[in-house]
Amino acid sequence: MSVTVRVPTQLRTLTNGAGEVAVEGSTVGEVLKALDASHPGFAGRLFDDAGTLRRFVNVFLADEDVRFLQGLDTPVPEGQTLSIIPAVAGG
Repeated sequence: MSVTVRVPTQLRTLTNGAGEVAVEGSTVGEVLKALDASHPGFAGRLFDDAGTLRRFVNVFLADEDVRFLQGLDTPVPEGQTLSIIPAVAGG
């Protein structure tokens, strides 16, 4: 299943500047692992030592935060878009 992943500016050095890349996978976890396989370096930026998404990394399937769905086990339909959005804090 081909899925489009939107890559934030901060991580585009890993995709040679591409803002969107197509990868295969049927769950969020599979898509992100495929992203790291085709563009090495994503796993270290996205996952902590336990293999879960880092707290400051948000992943959206369409408009839904995957943390409020099934996390990395969330099914990803064919042709869907997954967006990686780093958290922003400040005051």
